[in-house]
Amino acid sequence: MKCKILISVIAVFLIFSASALRAQDVFPDGSPIPEWFRTTEKTDINKLGKAYRITDYGVAAGDSMSVQTEAIQAVIDLAARSGGGVVVVPKGVFLSGSLFFKPATHLHLEAGAVLKGSDDVSNFAVLKTRIEGQSVDYFAALVNADRADGFTISGQGTINGNGLRYWKAFWLRRKWNPQCTNMDEQRPRLVYISNSRDVQISDVRLENSPFWTTHIYKCENVKILGVSIFAPAAPVKAPSSDAIDIDACKNVLVKNCYMSVNDDAIALKGGKGPSADTDPANGENRNIIIEDNVYGFCHSALTCGSESIHNYNIVLRRCKVDRAERLLWLKMRPDTPQNYEFITVEDIGGNAENMLYVRPWLQFFDLKGEKDIKRSSSQKVTMKNISLQCGKVFNVEASQQYSLSDFTFENLDIQAGNAKIDASLIKNFTLKNVLINGNKLF
Repeated sequence: MKCKILISVIAVFLIFSASALRAQDVFPDGSPIPEWFRTTEKTDINKLGKAYRITDYGVAAGDSMSVQTEAIQAVIDLAARSGGGVVVVPKGVFLSGSLFFKPATHLHLEAGAVLKGSDDVSNFAVLKTRIEGQSVDYFAALVNADRADGFTISGQGTINGNGLRYWKAFWLRRKWNPQCTNMDEQRPRLVYISNSRDVQISDVRLENSPFWTTHIYKCENVKILGVSIFAPAAPVKAPSSDAIDIDACKNVLVKNCYMSVNDDAIALKGGKGPSADTDPANGENRNIIIEDNVYGFCHSALTCGSESIHNYNIVLRRCKVDRAERLLWLKMRPDTPQNYEFITVEDIGGNAENMLYVRPWLQFFDLKGEKDIKRSSSQKVTMKNISLQCGKVFNVEASQQYSLSDFTFENLDIQAGNAKIDASLIKNFTLKNVLINGNKLF
């Protein structure tokens, strides 16, 4: 009898504790994190309608085969006309240019399947798209989905951008013209999803993108779960191969992923230019949770910018970093009004060259005829429960271009070559239990 009572008490306690923990799980602004963020069930293709195995419709496999764009697109179109379903890529290598998924269609890659991008840019359509904070005519990605609510990419297979030829061309052009932009050397992205709700990418491997790897624009309720994203830093650098670009989105969860790329792992974007905040094509990022991920080499684990207007309620937590150049990078553009606020970075371990990095971002600076620079700000930023080996703890440059306020460093255990923290650069800077090189500084 006593045992039953004890079990009942323990059960009540556990239920209460779980409820209490959930009640405490809030965004940086104090608002509750919805249950949606804790629901991480992955795609079950059996619930998505008929399966359309591409090899059943005349698509041939083989790394040396001709590009199969039209044949694969025909399967996608058939599925769309028939009321939707799952386009299944079986084991094998399938070469393709730009593919366009329609509403109610999905992509599933079985184990051993490789959807491989053509290394000839002429196999990619030119159309109005979103790139580098602007809406312009540019090359489509390998996998595209626009206004496709509920779109999913799933499976144990790989989407390979086949980027080597593009990377070599970029660096050759940059050597000839150091001022050439990312867009001057024509190259496609790997995955581009826009204007869609309830999107999920799960389990697949995304690798060797010619340009950005995963670009999500004007989407809401996006989950990226258990995805591995890779692009090399050597022997040929994969330029601007960002793992995930979140562009004017709301409610995004990135969980249990591995990212190692030759640029930012996760970059928050939204627009650029002196009037970026009034352009309806642009927008803020709000309610973004990035958790339980592992980072290999990257320029930064989390970057605000460089094309960014307003980032609000951003959480990076329970992650490990290895060889990241920066943990948190705030890119401050003098040609764009920017505000980065309510950002929490917590429960982080590993190593990074810089823990916090804040500098003016001058690459391709353009005031478009205006005389005065645009002032930016960042406030309500908390970095806590961090154990890190790094070169510099605090790499922040003073500038009249932006203001920094209400930052908190708490429970830090840092081994650093440069331990200096200049608290005068941030208004209302709280430092609590900060241990650097074994010395308690605050």
